[in-house]
Amino acid sequence: MANFAQIDENNVVINIIVVSDDDTSDNNGVESESIGIGFCQKLLGANTNWKKTTNASIGDSYNASLNAFVSPKPHASWTLDSETASWVSPLGAAPTLTDDQIAARSSYFWDESAYQADNTTGWVLNTMI
Repeated sequence: MANFAQIDENNVVINIIVVSDDDTSDNNGVESESIGIGFCQKLLGANTNWKKTTNASIGDSYNASLNAFVSPKPHASWTLDSETASWVSPLGAAPTLTDDQIAARSSYFWDESAYQADNTTGWVLNTMI
């Protein structure tokens, strides 16, 4: 089984389907993205655009220069890491939770307004209890 993402004219994922190995492989059983794309186009229209994927979601964008699907930018200040095709905050990863914070089911969230007001802040601890 292989997943194929349908992308629109702006390279945004609008559909994802699962395609059987029989419909992505040649006569020797060798899987080929182009065979899978041909199957998708036969099934859903010759003018549709497809890309094989293992991790795309509806709303992601296909970045051809990275050959990767990228989720929508989560915050204005974040930048795209071209090595991982993921967004990173200007302050790096969230601080590591302490054992007590983990036990209390706490987590960090990004507060863009706090970052814009003071670019040394941004990660905010959310406590559940």
